[in-house]
Amino acid sequence: MTRIQIIERNGKPAFYLVPAATWERVRDAIEDAEDAIEYEQAIESDDGLRFPLPVAMALAEGMHAVRAFREHRHMTQDQLARASGLSKPFLSQIEGRVRAPSLAALRRLAAALEVPVGALTDE
Repeated sequence: MTRIQIIERNGKPAFYLVPAATWERVRDAIEDAEDAIEYEQAIESDDGLRFPLPVAMALAEGMHAVRAFREHRHMTQDQLARASGLSKPFLSQIEGRVRAPSLAALRRLAAALEVPVGALTDE
């Protein structure tokens, strides 16, 4: 049986002293419970959007999402420009973060890349 020492203040328990092994078991159980709660919250808020690893790595390195998905699809800027109906210079400016695309341009790019519009935004 674990020996716990109770320190009282004004006749009420103020501190509980437990052996280190007991504390470590309690701490591990608390961490496991917190992890389970965070996992459930993540599952509940999952929007289903997934990124291929090469795209995720490119985004983590600061590449614009349009370029990351274009390269993942093995498309050139010319091919994406034609598929989206946008000009190649405009596409280059988007990928270089010189110009921000309009929502209409994002929709066209998303359709050409076969991804949700939200996958192409920086937010």
